[in-house]
Amino acid sequence: MTNPFTPNTPPETALAWHRAGRGVALVTVIETWGSAPCPVGSQLVVSQDGAFEGSVSGGCVEGAVVLEAQEALADALPRLLTYGVSNGDAFAAGLACGGTIRLMVEPISDDLGQGLPVALLAELVAHRASRTPAVYQVNLATWAREVIDAPSQPAPVLAAKTGVVGELFSAAHLPPLRLFLVGAVHIAQILAPMAAAVGITPTVIDPRGQFLTAERFPGVAIVNEDPEDILPNLGLDAHSAVVTLAHDTKIDDPALVQAIAGGPFYIGCLGSRRTHSARLARLRNMGVTDDQLARLHGPVGLDIGAMGPAEIAVSILAELIATHRGKRLQGPAGPASLRA
Repeated sequence: MTNPFTPNTPPETALAWHRAGRGVALVTVIETWGSAPCPVGSQLVVSQDGAFEGSVSGGCVEGAVVLEAQEALADALPRLLTYGVSNGDAFAAGLACGGTIRLMVEPISDDLGQGLPVALLAELVAHRASRTPAVYQVNLATWAREVIDAPSQPAPVLAAKTGVVGELFSAAHLPPLRLFLVGAVHIAQILAPMAAAVGITPTVIDPRGQFLTAERFPGVAIVNEDPEDILPNLGLDAHSAVVTLAHDTKIDDPALVQAIAGGPFYIGCLGSRRTHSARLARLRNMGVTDDQLARLHGPVGLDIGAMGPAEIAVSILAELIATHRGKRLQGPAGPASLRA
């Protein structure tokens, strides 16, 4: 089940580049004011040779930040930067959106200087790999740092801790989002790489071998088993989403029962309103409560007038993202082709 679509994010990239012998700095947005294009916690990894991955301004000041990061690497010292519309360098670099951002630049270091110790970065990456929530804290005056294990705190509580209080910057690192697609249909072929593109790790589950093949889902993790058997073993949690697409009640319905029990933040069901009404009746007969059924998004997807597999995939991903971000959705759900 190795998944090459697992997001390759700045902390992991920084550690890999450092271990490959490259000088590396990690740049983090620690404060924003006004129309800043990237939220607090956004990161950019920069190598001594000028390579970079990630974003701290949506492209506005990355060029200037890369140069600053290279200077920080040469000095082996961390630094704080501020860019805004009143800053000539930032305006020249393109930050004309009316916002201001404050950045922290941390060279990755093997010694006991003021840089980010590679051992601490490795500890943070290990937390992320094990899907254990953690908070990374930096004293901006002394550059003392620590990684705090925080598995018992709800995700919204942890996320709210990201920011600066006094001289202390905290950044919550939550498990990456995962999307389990039940049904290896055409929509899944399009939705899986789309989800990966926004940092959500996809896995496709289907017991039908003729549907679920590596050729139809190149590079995507596939599980050729009954979803009701495998879903309980996949560690469904509040950072997971499940979408049933099989259009086969023998596959979709048991998967939904397991999904509801697992507590993912989003559960979507493909089908028309008539199909979904019949689905709800079957699930009630299987012992699912009305409160649990209220968690289902069916017909799945935002009403954007979607027609065809590709547009339906867009509508599903849009609704999933909106749900994750806490955006209140109004109006009838589901693509136009599935609302009848």
